[in-house]
Amino acid sequence: MSRESSSTTVARTRAARFQGPFLPWLLEKVKEGPVHFTLIDPDKTPGAKAGEAAARAEELGTDVLLLGGSTGITSERMGEAARSVHDRTSLPVVIFPQGPDSLTDEADALLFMSLLNSRDLRMVVRAQAATSLHVKALGLEPVPMGYLVVAPGMKVGEVGSADCLSREDPKGAAAWALAAEYLGMKLVYLEAGSGAPSPVPASLVRAARDVLSVPLIVGGGIRNAEHARTLLKAGAQVLVTGTILEEGGEGALGPILHEVKSARARAT
Repeated sequence: MSRESSSTTVARTRAARFQGPFLPWLLEKVKEGPVHFTLIDPDKTPGAKAGEAAARAEELGTDVLLLGGSTGITSERMGEAARSVHDRTSLPVVIFPQGPDSLTDEADALLFMSLLNSRDLRMVVRAQAATSLHVKALGLEPVPMGYLVVAPGMKVGEVGSADCLSREDPKGAAAWALAAEYLGMKLVYLEAGSGAPSPVPASLVRAARDVLSVPLIVGGGIRNAEHARTLLKAGAQVLVTGTILEEGGEGALGPILHEVKSARARAT
């Protein structure tokens, strides 16, 4: 047996698959302090490379692996990435969906999300209705999530036809976030957009957190420890990063995860 195949066997032996359900696990985890999600794009980081990226993120201390990010990801490519991540880590693997064609039963759960501030009803509810029976057939755990895009919104705001939340209107952000909870969403996500020049403003995060009783997720534009520290102090309970791992590697992700772990230590 070659060294490569031997090391792969060892990695697979070490990785005990996550035992769900995911949402109750996450709710308990958030009670202990902030949580970090690493977003891996199976289109940019396919197959075995997704597993390698996930293993590096787990070593640094991430808590959950999200799979998604590009338009047009096939179920085959999503499945390959999910299997690779499961082979290399023991963390939950959750789909951040781009549509019904990006679903696979190889994942542990699915963020069953509604882009609430979209002008396109497909993004709000029609795509969800079209996909729900397929989700049930796959046996995926659906996690209801209100997804709110904050200016500038970047590509997700454009593709999602979003009326982006103003960065200068904390009260408006709080109202949208609370509406999501009142509609039954179990998570609320404030998204500045992948590659955004700066994260969601702390004032919006603080205003949303003040009115919510469900976990608040914040993503987009989080590039360094200062960004993470500011958002965590404002009340973010989950931070999502993806681009930084692709572009900056462990050296860029490590300081962000240090801030998350430090905040969690202070909370316990």
